[in-house]
Amino acid sequence: MSSKQRLGTAILAIVVLAGCADWTPRTRNTAAGAAIGGVAGAVLTNGSGIGTVGGAAVGGVIGNEIKK
Repeated sequence: MSSKQRLGTAILAIVVLAGCADWTPRTRNTAAGAAIGGVAGAVLTNGSGIGTVGGAAVGGVIGNEIKK
């Protein structure tokens, strides 16, 4: 990865994370659940797109229901 790509990735990460600063705990839990579920779904189904999306959907629902 070149230094320009690294700089671009770092700037993108800062912009994305700054946009999440005013999220409610419930919104953060939903996003975290979807991310974790998507990774778990991909791992369990060997990278299947349907498994990844299904895992993200289930994880998002679970994250949304935590601390309701």
